[in-house]
Amino acid sequence: MPERSAESAAILFDLDGTLVDTAPDLHRAACRLCRSLARPEPAFADFRPTVSRGARAMLACALPDLSESERERLIEPFLALYREDLCRESRLFPGIEAVLAGLGARGLPWGIVTNKPRFLTEPLLAALPLGGAPAVLFCGDCLPVRKPDPAPVLAACSALGLNPGLVWFVGDDERDVLAGRAAGCRTAVAGWGYVPEVEIYRAWGSERVLDRPDQVLALLAGE
Repeated sequence: MPERSAESAAILFDLDGTLVDTAPDLHRAACRLCRSLARPEPAFADFRPTVSRGARAMLACALPDLSESERERLIEPFLALYREDLCRESRLFPGIEAVLAGLGARGLPWGIVTNKPRFLTEPLLAALPLGGAPAVLFCGDCLPVRKPDPAPVLAACSALGLNPGLVWFVGDDERDVLAGRAAGCRTAVAGWGYVPEVEIYRAWGSERVLDRPDQVLALLAGE
């Protein structure tokens, strides 16, 4: 097995909007929910940027005229609709499969820290061509807190037996950057994901902003 680089010993990834383009399947579930309520369906272009911010943000986009408490009661039905067909159109972002293979070839572990609950994460991952299971997986319901709290990132580093300073955390939402930085990891923004305008995510304080997945491998050499 190749020696681990002194520059980086592992990569942790966010899931939705970083490894996997899940927006089409989540949008379809939101549209089904809207139809069941005799409400207009959200435009995909408006819905897609909300995906990395979770179910509440997605429902706020899909059902803006409802109160927060009304939308709260619809989270479970929305996720149940999504679970029924959660990988019809979801795909790894182009280039991610090669990145994961490249990490394996270098003998470097990779993991996932996501706010998505386990009952949705595990079947989604099982349906995708990851080339192997992540070395560590922390979902949104694994701990009492979620990102932007650093606890899930710290737990992932601990499970890998690594100092957070030797780990990069790659994600497409400000919560990923906040959690990674607070944990002591180096952070990179996945510019191919559901990020807002460049002017916004460049202000998050991440060490790197990546335009393409293949640039993840360059992080290993400190490029």
